[in-house]
Amino acid sequence: MGGGDTAGRLVRPFALTGGRTRPSRADFTLITTVTAVDPPPTWATRPQPEHQRILRHCAEPLAVAELAALLDLPVSVVVIMLCDLLEAGRITARPPHPVTCNPDLDLLQKVRDGLGRL
Repeated sequence: MGGGDTAGRLVRPFALTGGRTRPSRADFTLITTVTAVDPPPTWATRPQPEHQRILRHCAEPLAVAELAALLDLPVSVVVIMLCDLLEAGRITARPPHPVTCNPDLDLLQKVRDGLGRL
């Protein structure tokens, strides 16, 4: 892992969330895109180092699953911390684009024909 993000981590994941096991919001999925707000609003309290790590990684839009992998933390822990950041106005969260329900039948026919020629 680059950057020393996980080197020597001494804090257990449950401690990062203050013992919370459920997020305060239910709208984060693995493919929700999060982005740090720029310029950041001021914090009422000093942010945890892990919150600062999240904000550094989210300088550019990043999916929740990618963020959890980069931080080497369980997704459930990352989502709880993202809820904190969203409620503090430090990040924005964008849900995935909905998938259309009307498949392109012409494209599907071409794929089927192509697979049949293999």
